[in-house]
This record gives sequence, C-alpha cells and structure tokens, in this order.
Amino acid sequence: MRLIIFDVRGVKVKEFYNKYFMKQKMMHPIMLALLPIALVATYFYGLRVLVLLLVNIVVASLVEYLSNSKIFKRNKISEAAIVTACLYTMTLPVAIPLWISIVGIAFGIFFGKMIFGGFAKNVFNPALVGRVFIYVNFPQQMTIFWNKAASGFPGGFGTYMTNALDSVTQSTPMTAFKMQSVYQSVSSTFLGQIPGVIGETSKILVILAAIYLIYKKIASWEIMAASVVGFCALSLVFNALHVASVPNPIQGMLMGGFLFGTVFMATDPVSAAKTTAGKWIYGIIIGIVTVIIRGFALFAGGVMFAILIGNTFAPIIDYCVNKIKENKKQKLNKEAQVNG
Repeated sequence: MRLIIFDVRGVKVKEFYNKYFMKQKMMHPIMLALLPIALVATYFYGLRVLVLLLVNIVVASLVEYLSNSKIFKRNKISEAAIVTACLYTMTLPVAIPLWISIVGIAFGIFFGKMIFGGFAKNVFNPALVGRVFIYVNFPQQMTIFWNKAASGFPGGFGTYMTNALDSVTQSTPMTAFKMQSVYQSVSSTFLGQIPGVIGETSKILVILAAIYLIYKKIASWEIMAASVVGFCALSLVFNALHVASVPNPIQGMLMGGFLFGTVFMATDPVSAAKTTAGKWIYGIIIGIVTVIIRGFALFAGGVMFAILIGNTFAPIIDYCVNKIKENKKQKLNKEAQVNG
C-alpha cells in the first residue's frame, strides 16, 4: 500500500513538473555540479542553507511563471530559473533574513531576465542582478553578519544554523585581509571551513565542478582561464609594486567568491561573450576589474561587479571581433580578385 501511494504521488509530482516547467538538458549538469557544494555548505552552516535554496527556487519559479503568463502569454517556467535561484543562494550569507533573500531573487528574475524578454534574452546575469541589488540596499546584512563553520559529526546537519561570529573580532578571510592585512591558512580557505557566503565553501569542489562543466561542454574553459590570467597578472604587477591592499594571486583566488563566480557566473552562455577571441577578452576584463575593485574600492569582494561590467561589454566585444574578422575576409577577397 505504501509503495502504491508513493508511486501515485511520484506520478503527480512528475505530471506537475512537466506541466509547468520547460526541460532544458544543459541546465542539468549545472544543477549536478552545484549539489555537492550545497551539501558541503549545509554541513558547514546548517540546514538553513536548504531552506534558503527551497524558498528562492519557489519565488524564482513563481515570478517567472507570473511574468510569462501575464506578459508573454506563456505557461512554462524555464529550468534556468531554478539554476538562477541556486546560484543566487550560493552568493548569500546563511543568516540573511528570508524576506531580503526573497526581495533579491524576485528583483533578479524580473529586472535581470523577464524585463528583457525572458529566457536567453537577458543582457546581465540575473542571479548577480539580484545579489547586487540587496548588496547595495542591505549592506549590513550582506557584509557584517557571518556564521561559524561547523566541524565534526554531524556538523551543520544537526542544527538549523551554526553560531554567529563576533563581527568585531572575527570576519571572513577577505575582510580580515582588507582590514588587518591578515591571511588565513591556504588549507582552510581551500577546504572551505571558513566564514563567508554559502558558495565560498570548499574551493576544491568548485574546481572539480569547473572540470566537470568543461568536460560536459556546458561552460567555457576560455572564459575561466582568461579570468584567472587577468586576475593573476594584475595581482603580480601590484605585488611587484608593493601595493599592500592587493594579496598574492593564490590567496586572492582562494578568498571570497572569485572562483565560484568565474566558474558559474562569468560563463553564463547568455550574458557572456560568444566568440572565441571575445571570450578571452571578456574573461581578462573580469579578472582585472576584480583585482581593482578588491584592492581600491570600499567593497571587500569585487567579482560580482566585475562580471556585470563584463556582461555590459560582451556584446560590444563580440561585435568588434566579428567586424575585424569580416574586414580581414573582405581584404583577402579583394587581394584574391586582384591577383586573379
């Protein structure tokens, strides 16, 4: 009897999903890549990670459904909305009030995606649009209140949310460096047992996710590589000039959300550059701008602003690259006609 009930419920859930959601196979590897990161984040910070994920997915789906049905007369929600909600959640501190999280994802989906025409028409990464909106409007909740990373068994799986940090004496690795020029150990930042946003958990999982997404041909390795090249090159220049506000490249990449943003946000195929040369230019811009914002602006982390700036220039970069190719082709054709 229990098995029959389970099967019936399973069929109903499947029918509901098929009725309201548009299946997009390219989104499935991204969800799979995010799953280990979400689970490790839950271990470090508590079950509230899963609550935030669920709430943001529901709100993102609802906003897209209402926008589609009322504005575009469509009745399907793209699976990209689920991915956007998951990525957005990864950029939040676990203690963020739920209502602020809801405001951010609703803003990101509507103003970062639907207002441009919906799926595959957005100019900016919608997850970052939502994140920047609440970062600017609610800076204290986004930059001051952090939680300790759990250890041992069962870790965060045994609590709703881990204990809060004393914001005066303790902080994230990025803030600690910016305020006190203090480095945390590479092992702690690499493994992720540090205070920070949800996606700043295990850097090793982010790197493994990058390898997986490149293997599945979902994310551009050129953009990832270019971002790292731009970041490391400018960091080394500032290190050579003894600029104290810029950390060495290794520590810099392990601090904050640079790696997560590079792997999951910068490579968004809709808002990123699409030509091969354009991807390299786009990625280098993101890496360079991240270092500049981190080192000289008031913000502790700069990758989200850097990616949005990259999104702004991506169409221009592709246009210029294509125009140069077209001019070269025309020149070669003219030379061939003359020689012929």
